[in-house]
Amino acid sequence: MACLASVAVLQLLTIHYIIVTGAQNSTTGAANPDGVSSGTAISQFLASHNEARQQVGVPPLRWDAKLASFARAYANQRRGDCQLVHSPGYAYGENIFWGQGRRWAIPDAVAKWVEEKRWYRYDTNTCAGPDCTHYTQMVWRTTERLGCAKIVCSSGDTLIVCEYYPPGNYVGARPYIKPPKT
Repeated sequence: MACLASVAVLQLLTIHYIIVTGAQNSTTGAANPDGVSSGTAISQFLASHNEARQQVGVPPLRWDAKLASFARAYANQRRGDCQLVHSPGYAYGENIFWGQGRRWAIPDAVAKWVEEKRWYRYDTNTCAGPDCTHYTQMVWRTTERLGCAKIVCSSGDTLIVCEYYPPGNYVGARPYIKPPKT
């Protein structure tokens, strides 16, 4: 029994080592099937997010290769079914996008999350429509780091996973604070 427990611990440590060292050895960590460079993909993810953050007065996000590695690993787990199912990575905030076909560019997909802004009601801190939690995670004031991956699933559809740290969307808390009107 102790031997089996030791093997299980060793396997977990090996997986952790691969993820951590893979993230540290990767300067970019962006997975993309578009034929664009990893640096370009990172710039697109950051620009799309940080434009929305600038509009509400919160600091820009920084790229995190470890988060990107986690996003890539999880997206690859979903490659066969392309389902919008959240990962068990409870230490991170997470947005997942699915789009039919390969045509989805990073800025277009992230713009779908930004479109949820129309449903967010700052005065009541609620969603007045189908969903706004992708948007609120993007602009969450205490979130500092971002890592994302884009894949093409076995079906030919697009799946994008973005991880955020620290996570947001805490019940009862506002994603950002509006400055007082002058």
